[in-house]
Amino acid sequence: MPVTKSKNLVHDTKGKKAYIVAVDMGYGHQRAVYPLRHLAAPFSNDCGSRDYVINANQYNGIPKHDRKKWEDSQKLYELISRFKSVPLIGNSIFDAMDYFQRIESFYPKRDQSSPTIQLKSIYGSIKRGWGKHLIQTLNQKPLPLITSFFIPAYFAEEHNYKGDIYLMCCDADVSRAWAPLHSVTSRIHYLVPNRRVKERLMQYGVKEGNIFITGFPLPKENIGGSSLKILKRSLAQRIHHLDPEHRYRRKYKHLLEQLSITLPSGCDEYCPVTITFAVGGAGAQRDVGITLLQSLHHEIDAGRIKLNLVAGSRRDVYEDYARAVERLHVKRKHRGNISVLYAERKVDYFEAFNEVLLETDILWTKPSELSFYAGLGLPIIMAPTIGSQEEFNKSWLLSIGAAFAQEDPQYAHEWLFDWLRSGWLAEAAMKGFLDAPRNGTYHVEDVVLRGKKSEIEDLHLL
Repeated sequence: MPVTKSKNLVHDTKGKKAYIVAVDMGYGHQRAVYPLRHLAAPFSNDCGSRDYVINANQYNGIPKHDRKKWEDSQKLYELISRFKSVPLIGNSIFDAMDYFQRIESFYPKRDQSSPTIQLKSIYGSIKRGWGKHLIQTLNQKPLPLITSFFIPAYFAEEHNYKGDIYLMCCDADVSRAWAPLHSVTSRIHYLVPNRRVKERLMQYGVKEGNIFITGFPLPKENIGGSSLKILKRSLAQRIHHLDPEHRYRRKYKHLLEQLSITLPSGCDEYCPVTITFAVGGAGAQRDVGITLLQSLHHEIDAGRIKLNLVAGSRRDVYEDYARAVERLHVKRKHRGNISVLYAERKVDYFEAFNEVLLETDILWTKPSELSFYAGLGLPIIMAPTIGSQEEFNKSWLLSIGAAFAQEDPQYAHEWLFDWLRSGWLAEAAMKGFLDAPRNGTYHVEDVVLRGKKSEIEDLHLL
């Protein structure tokens, strides 16, 4: 799929800038800051090059010892994530790693401010100089710093960054690692996706006045400003496709009218339904996409289903999917109904992915940071979770009614069409639109750049 430039990106911050800091580990932390890239100030480093969104683990000029520290942790995580699928022992090894970054039960409400061994280890490395070079470089021209991962925030606080520090949480609940070692006295400000994360951070000792509920940043090019013009157009088309027997639209006719969502005419029954299946950054669960292709390939060839297999920036996943398409002999018959999305650079992948979502009816993925894309009116079919935080994302999606756990993918050609006939997926699309926050990008701008230091609430359920 060719990568094209995004349109409708609104520059409404009047030249105000911030340092936008992520880490290149998986997709979640970079996807979270991608909608904020128009705020990113140029970053001049010792090598003379200029970056915008800064990856704390691989920017130009990063000291070798800092890079190695990051690389060792990333390799371990990706290895164990892929190892999870190994029969008999894979789950046990993954669970052992996940134990150290688990999220404890929220109830009974209690003080959970005592730091973990993992957190003490991180701070030990920071006190020995980890991250100091990055902060010294940024201190040459201090600006507000927004990061989507906790370690760069701790770098900034411990190495005396001169600007304000904002840490953006990327899941529906967070572990103790997301609060600093000395949480009660920390000056880090938090930008959180929902009320639960705020309450959790307060259990970890973070001051309430340092936490702002903003919602997760979603791409402006999929929203269309305050009028929601783009979002509503996509949602109307989506409901039209997901409600072939008109069950949902008959029952909720007045709600659609109240929200000015006008469904397109024509194609009265069983329009082609577009499914986008996205794997995570470690490439785990690519086999689900192949199973889905096998199960639905007759419907794809007949034009009843369009399938986007998202390989992201992983060449190995792209090649696996390309071989699967060839093996099933649908390459010559699918008439454009299959697309494999791949881009070498993650920034190009995010751009192309957001464009694909404009025409997507169902997003099928594990409940990662993409859970918050339910706010774009996308019903989500959830692949199995990987990690403690995804269990909480799953619970959040189910609580607002915007998602369903997948049935056996090899029988998707049966149960998926039952779900379509019932109108369930159309209802999930609307529930995500109504009850998942969608304006996180605008809210982050308000807090960081416009000085609106009060907690931002809206009509969405959080």
